[in-house]
Amino acid sequence: MKKQVVFAALFLVSSGLFAQNEAMVTKLFQEASPLEIQLSYSNKELRRDTNDSTYIDVEMKYKEAGEWKLLPVRLRARGNFRRAKCYFPPVKMKIKKSLSKGTLFEGNKKLKLVLPCMLESNNNDNIEQELLAYKLYEKISPYHFKTRKVKITMLEQKGKKIKEHSLDGFLIEDDNLVADRFEGKVFERYIHPLAMDADSSVKNAFFQFMIGNTDFSVAYQHNGKLLYIDKKIIPLPYDFDMAGLVDASYATVNTSLGINSVKDRVYRGFKREDDVLESVRDHFLSLKPELTAIVQGIKGDFDNEKEYASTEEFFNSFYSVLEDDKAFKKKISDGVRTK
Repeated sequence: MKKQVVFAALFLVSSGLFAQNEAMVTKLFQEASPLEIQLSYSNKELRRDTNDSTYIDVEMKYKEAGEWKLLPVRLRARGNFRRAKCYFPPVKMKIKKSLSKGTLFEGNKKLKLVLPCMLESNNNDNIEQELLAYKLYEKISPYHFKTRKVKITMLEQKGKKIKEHSLDGFLIEDDNLVADRFEGKVFERYIHPLAMDADSSVKNAFFQFMIGNTDFSVAYQHNGKLLYIDKKIIPLPYDFDMAGLVDASYATVNTSLGINSVKDRVYRGFKREDDVLESVRDHFLSLKPELTAIVQGIKGDFDNEKEYASTEEFFNSFYSVLEDDKAFKKKISDGVRTK
């Protein structure tokens, strides 16, 4: 009884904090409906002429309340693997504060724009799958990136010609906005995972196992950031295109982990107290109806029905492990890292 009362009290406190923090989300990410945008630039120029400090100037159009509006932005290619291998490299966007004031983009000085990697039949479905991972993590942890789906008309400049592409993509808010919502800051030094907040770290590890992702390192902040909030270090994951949930054609397998496919799951969390593992396990089990609803809710967004069916099957297979004591022990409890 006492345990139930404590749990209820913690739930009420966390719910209040969640509502308070949600109120600090910028207008751009308060809407769930896809945002229509138009961009025109050269992929070749983006790759060749941009780096961490060099951007190209682009005029972005976006549709708000049925009206097209114009916003000057600055773009650069980001990432390592996707920048080198993809037809459409992912984009880092900067917006001047003075230009965004009073617009839908107010409060967002920096954004990431995720685009389909390849010119192939399931490119938009891969976007749906990666965006799904972000939406799932929104329910799993209060410490998450906000995202907004975009429907993009891309006018690619190829010499004197213009090639038009209709793409799905999504915007990701800047990590400083996440930190600001919790009166924290982005933590940029190396720290061993066992020095991080136990509950948040294990939730992140379970999530990465759920989506079948091994392409991350919380210690070295590879595909993840760290937040310093209330004297705790909290992982903040991103970039899930190499995950089994996405199963992208270009995904590479980390065979050093003893797997042969990106759809082979490996638990990458460090050893923690058993009660922490069980608490997080209960957390994910309690979220099953909500997470399942999120997965089922995007079925109509897929171009290929088989791609959706594969995504749903992979998601369900996670709960086959979580709901079976023997499978849970074998795959997670006995699979924890010690170094």
